[in-house]
Amino acid sequence: MKCAVVGASGYLGSELLRLLASHPDLDVASVQADSTAGRPLGEVVPALGAAYGGLVIGELDAARLRAADAVFVALPSGASQQLVPELVGAGPVVVDLGADFRLKDAALYPQWYGWEHSCPSLLAGAVYGLPELFRKELAGAGLIASPGCYVTAAAMALAPLVASGLADPRDVIVDAASGTSGAGRSPRAGLHHPLANEAMAAYGLLSHRHTPEMEQVIGARVLFTPHLAPMTRGILATCYARATGAGGAAASSEALVEYLRDRYAGEPFVNVRGPAELPSTADAYGSNVVHLTARVDRRSGWIVTISAIDNLVKGGAGQAIQAANLALGLPETAGLPLAGLTP
Repeated sequence: MKCAVVGASGYLGSELLRLLASHPDLDVASVQADSTAGRPLGEVVPALGAAYGGLVIGELDAARLRAADAVFVALPSGASQQLVPELVGAGPVVVDLGADFRLKDAALYPQWYGWEHSCPSLLAGAVYGLPELFRKELAGAGLIASPGCYVTAAAMALAPLVASGLADPRDVIVDAASGTSGAGRSPRAGLHHPLANEAMAAYGLLSHRHTPEMEQVIGARVLFTPHLAPMTRGILATCYARATGAGGAAASSEALVEYLRDRYAGEPFVNVRGPAELPSTADAYGSNVVHLTARVDRRSGWIVTISAIDNLVKGGAGQAIQAANLALGLPETAGLPLAGLTP
């Protein structure tokens, strides 16, 4: 099968290409990016030069993309909605890694993103690309809205607890830290090495644009505080919810961990860790795996869940490929790393 990557020179685009280079069923036939069009891919991203030889980055061209079986769109939020309508229904499975098709309510985009949605009619048909929660819907999907890294980490940790009634949906807190690659390749003052190194800071306080996406997927009211951590890759999400007392799964940390193991049994990319373990971003580095654990604090009545992912793999490119595999009828694990890099 043939695939194409749009936004090939960005961090998510180059990560897509790194993973697709080892995919047994998807061959990259086209790479496109307006800002670097006309340049060899290996010149723009030297790490990809040996895998893709003299492949040249082309300008955005919807007509050429329609010949692919799958198109991965890794453009900044707000940009993909200009391209995706020309591809939906024209042949390829379209996987958008931006935020343009994640929210079902078009009215939320002006509030949280600052722009009106140009094609709201496509929102209802876009399948949310988190396979562990929406696997059935992904089979045969034509338009996939691939989740962001923060939402992936939080939803994997919280959605099963809210859905089962173990966690109160009115009081959910997500406190998460991201590596600097989550901000993308474009240079910004706050990401300058002397400012980002050896520093950790909160940002987007009370107003981060991923908040409504979290609430939509988790099914709860969420207070979300993101932090920028002095590392390149990774998301560590520490999530809090009040235990409802429903059932025995939240009676102890051991029981809650066992509940999560049962819920995610058979999931190739989920590693539920024991009640004596604490996941680290280093455990997930370079892999498509989410590492989870949970605790019950009987003193306060709160549940604490922790998840660690690689923001560019399970939180981005890897998850997009995982969802595309399901939509195309390919093995879900094809081309995706189960093992992280260590050290």
